[in-house]
Amino acid sequence: MLSLMRKHAGSWLIKVILGAIVVVFVLWGVGSWTSQRSGRVATVNGDPISLEDYRITYKRLLEQVRQSFGNNLNEELIKTLQLPKQALDELINRSLMRQAAADLNLEVSDEELLRSIQDISAFQTAGVFDNRRYQTILDRNNLTPESFEINQRDALMIQKLNNIITSSVKISDQEVIEWYKWDNTEVNLDVVRFDPERYQDIPTAEEEIQTYFEDHRESYKNAPKIKVRYLKFDPETFVPQVVVPDDEIDVYYEDHPDEFYNPKTVEARHILIKLSQDASPEDIAKAKERIEVVLEKAKGGQDFAELAKEYSEDSSKDKGGYLGTFRRDAMVEPFSEKAFSMKAGEISEPVRTPFGWHIIKVEKVNEATTTALTDAKIDILQKLTEEKSKHLAYDAAESVYDAVFEGAQLEAIASDQNLTIQTTEFFSRTEPPEVSNSRAKFAATAFELPEGEISEIRDFGDGYYIMEVVEKLSPQIPELNQVKEKVRADLIKQKKDQKAKADAETMLSALKDGETMDTVALKFDLKPKSTGFFKRNDSIPDIGSAREISRVAFELTAENSLPEEVLKGQEGGGYYVIKFKDRKIPSLTDIDKEKADIKKRLLQQKKFKAFDEWLNQLRNRSEISIEEGVLES
Repeated sequence: MLSLMRKHAGSWLIKVILGAIVVVFVLWGVGSWTSQRSGRVATVNGDPISLEDYRITYKRLLEQVRQSFGNNLNEELIKTLQLPKQALDELINRSLMRQAAADLNLEVSDEELLRSIQDISAFQTAGVFDNRRYQTILDRNNLTPESFEINQRDALMIQKLNNIITSSVKISDQEVIEWYKWDNTEVNLDVVRFDPERYQDIPTAEEEIQTYFEDHRESYKNAPKIKVRYLKFDPETFVPQVVVPDDEIDVYYEDHPDEFYNPKTVEARHILIKLSQDASPEDIAKAKERIEVVLEKAKGGQDFAELAKEYSEDSSKDKGGYLGTFRRDAMVEPFSEKAFSMKAGEISEPVRTPFGWHIIKVEKVNEATTTALTDAKIDILQKLTEEKSKHLAYDAAESVYDAVFEGAQLEAIASDQNLTIQTTEFFSRTEPPEVSNSRAKFAATAFELPEGEISEIRDFGDGYYIMEVVEKLSPQIPELNQVKEKVRADLIKQKKDQKAKADAETMLSALKDGETMDTVALKFDLKPKSTGFFKRNDSIPDIGSAREISRVAFELTAENSLPEEVLKGQEGGGYYVIKFKDRKIPSLTDIDKEKADIKKRLLQQKKFKAFDEWLNQLRNRSEISIEEGVLES
């Protein structure tokens, strides 16, 4: 049972899988189980999977990958990740789970659905469901309440199905002990590192460079590039056309009173004696005695700021307890209640908050005011001008887009309307042109467009854009003379690496023949180092995070102290010869402190494995038909 956990211990997988079953559709708006759109990509036991669901799911996966890899995402990486297959597998598994849930007559009541949505923290304000926040978040993710609630009901159905399938899964105390020992065992190694950079003056013949280039031609292939023509509709250029009548400013002022209301604020200092929220009555009383001593000094005329520097126990002490000017809702109650009931110059009695005991000195009180229309007029004018100029810019862009939609050419429209059309040089996804505040978004949008197709109106933060891909250049392999110096450098790097590996292998062979580590290392003008004790998931001292070295290290014993082969470090880290030195098995003295947490984690992992195995078995005995060409798209 421990094999899965050991294989992925400390990896991203365990962090992800624990919530993967329940949180399936939230906030992505993927097609629901009940969708029956025209066009299909597959059938699962006779139930179709729609082309629309496939497209939405693929787009979601692509966006997740793009967020993870940023500008490093390219066609080759997308191909390596097999995103079309991942999207289709997700939909097939979802269909299988729907069918299994139906066979078991599983249902989600309206009350369960409502309760689950109200419990989602993203929809809460101060721990309470906030319908306005709910609507706002759904709008931001292009979801309607109806579509989200369908998907949330589906997610709850999966949770119920998962609970049934995994209800018999248990974790024994012995499994907890095995895991604890396995995870906390430590080893100590003797290590010699062969750094490729220690080898200098590496010769390279012309024939070698030519051969290396021929053997690695694909690695020098240029990234795909595109050339884009575009129209930019900058709101700034429309400002001269904007007219804002005085009565419109008056109406805005009347309709937005909150913008011009300046709430009461207080400028204050404080002195804090810290207390934990679960402090005992004795500790509370002692802390209060301490703050009262300070209070007596303050009321006796001693400088409050100096007292704060001496006695306060929070980060403001260096500034004499100065908190600046704050609104009532900026501070915790009852601190705010007390501070806002005081007059300038007053010092409060001790005030208890979740942080401890405070005494407060109010330095200034700023009563609530409302900015007069005459004082607000310039700001309102600027705001309305910006809004109107944006509307004018968008209207202009929309006019062009409508003309394109009706069949006109972008260049012809630009000429007819006296617009300046611009054309970029060829650029790659990772080296976007200097055309927008959001260069990466500009490039990402461009690379999604087929050649000759006009984009929708896009807002990149500094205006509205309409784009057209003029030409696409497929990845090409350059001539040797164009990349010769890079090839030479790569060849030298390879030769250095080969020399380091060869010397490391010579040393390991000598150790296996019975020579000592110190003696052999001296022949290479090197000196062994001891790592000190480390655990499986620790960074190895002087080596760093090296999973393979750590794995091999924990397989070594006093009787079998040497690995089969030399070990490569991280990129550029060289080659390591390691030798077992010592092992430390953990006692079970402290296991009780971690037992509950370990059992919880192991249970989650074991349940995931059980559900995954059940799903695979279900898939193997199901009739699944995939439409031709889907996975080549």
